[in-house]
Amino acid sequence: MSSSTTKALFAEISGLSTEQRNPKSMDIDARSTIEILKIINDEDKTIPFAVEQELPYIAEAVEIIVCALKNGGRLLYFGAGTSGRLGVVDASECPPTFGTPFGMIDGYIAGGREAMFRAQEGAEDYEENGAKDVLSAKVTAKDVVCGIAASRRTPYVVGAVKKAKALGAKTLFITCNPRKQFDIKEVDVAMCPYVGPEVVMGSTRMKSGTAQKLVLNMLTTTAMIRMGKIYENMMIDLQMTNKKLVERSKRIVMTITGLPYDEAADYLTLAGGHVKTALVIILAGVSADEAKSRLEKADGFVRKAIEGKF
Repeated sequence: MSSSTTKALFAEISGLSTEQRNPKSMDIDARSTIEILKIINDEDKTIPFAVEQELPYIAEAVEIIVCALKNGGRLLYFGAGTSGRLGVVDASECPPTFGTPFGMIDGYIAGGREAMFRAQEGAEDYEENGAKDVLSAKVTAKDVVCGIAASRRTPYVVGAVKKAKALGAKTLFITCNPRKQFDIKEVDVAMCPYVGPEVVMGSTRMKSGTAQKLVLNMLTTTAMIRMGKIYENMMIDLQMTNKKLVERSKRIVMTITGLPYDEAADYLTLAGGHVKTALVIILAGVSADEAKSRLEKADGFVRKAIEGKF
C-alpha cells in the first residue's frame, strides 16, 4: 500500500465518530473500579435512545425482510469482527427460537468460521473478500443482504453489499456513525444508531456492539412476529430439539390453554410435536388434520387459525 493510500485511510478513519475520544472517560485509567463501571454504565444508558431514533428505518427494513422471507428469499448478514459475530449469533438463534429452516437467515464473517473464535484481522481489508462470500452464498434477487459495520467503511462489508446490490438483492446496512456520513443511495435502507465515541477509544465492541445487537434483535424478532411465529407474546414455532425446548413447549401449551402437564404433553404428541398445531386443536376444538389445514389457510398465524379467519 502506497504512502498516499495509507494517509488517506488514516484520514478516513480519524474522521469517524466511532474513532473519537470520549470526553467523559479521559481519566478512566486513574479511576477506581466502581467509578470505571459507573462511567461504562452511564454511557450504556444512552444506547436505547440512539436506537429509538432509527425506528422508522428499522421498520422499513423489517418490511423488506418479511416480504423476502415470504417469497422464498433469505436474510444474510455480512460483517467483520464484533459486527460479524453478532450477525452470526442472531442468525444461528433463529431456528431454535422461531423454527426457521436452517439457511433462511444466515451470517457471514470476514475470515470465515475460524474468525468467530480467533480474530482474523486482515480478512476485512478487501472488498473482494466480501464479494466472494456473496457469490459463495449464491445470493439472488430474492434475498436480503444486511451489512453490519460500526465504522460504515469496513471493506469486506462494503464489498459484500455492493456485490449483492449488483445481483439484484435488497440491501440493508447497520452502522453506528451518523446518517449524514452515510450515502443512502448505496443501500435500500440504512440503520444508523449514533452512540457517540466509545468509553475506550475505538473499542466498538462496547456501545456500538450493543446498539447493533439491539437492532438485530428487533429485525428478526419483529419479522418473525409478522410471519406468525408468535402467539400473544409467546414463541409457538420453536423446534423441540433438546430437553429444555421439549419442556418449554409443554409449558407454552399449559400457559396458553390452562391444561395440566400430562394433557399438554398428550396434545403435543397428537400434534406431532408441533406447538402451533396443538394450540389450534385445543383452542378451536378440532382434529389434528383440521388444525393443520387451518394453519395453512391462515398462513401460519395461530390466532387466525383458532378464529377461523382466513
